[in-house]
Amino acid sequence: MVFAPDTEVALRSVVGLINTSANGEEKLSTVADLDRFLTAEGFSGSRTHDAAELASVHRLRGELAELWLADEGTAVDTVNRLLREARALPQLMKHDGWDWHLHATTPEAPLADRMSTEAAMALVDVIRSKEMDRMLVCAADDCDAVVLDLSRNRSKRYCDTGNCANRAHVAAYRARKAAS
Repeated sequence: MVFAPDTEVALRSVVGLINTSANGEEKLSTVADLDRFLTAEGFSGSRTHDAAELASVHRLRGELAELWLADEGTAVDTVNRLLREARALPQLMKHDGWDWHLHATTPEAPLADRMSTEAAMALVDVIRSKEMDRMLVCAADDCDAVVLDLSRNRSKRYCDTGNCANRAHVAAYRARKAAS
């Protein structure tokens, strides 16, 4: 394990959120899409279930996508701004089968504030640990999805949105066969 369990969960949620718009495909076009995403990611707390909430999550997704590719200084500025705007106040919480972990907003805070704060808190650990090089873009030429490399040997290069790794391995195999 590279980070605390709640940090890894939050980082995976950031990857999932950013990748909802990977490769030109919009996977959060409706409130129902957002509902499914949040259920899959295990987000709890209050919701408005309206277009404004969806728009705020879209804005956050864009900010996180930019942060994913940012240098350390820009990432720090963005993380600090996200925490400041959400009026983050870190607290230990225990709920829904999770042991002690950090929350920095109340369950009643707006969804985008809760999501941005969880992302920012996780990214604090990434930045402090000097592990931003684990935040990648898929190595497949035809894919722009993001990748979180939590492997011990830092070997993950392909996203989980499609079959990028499989396609790359098959292409390499075929190239080797053709050369021999």
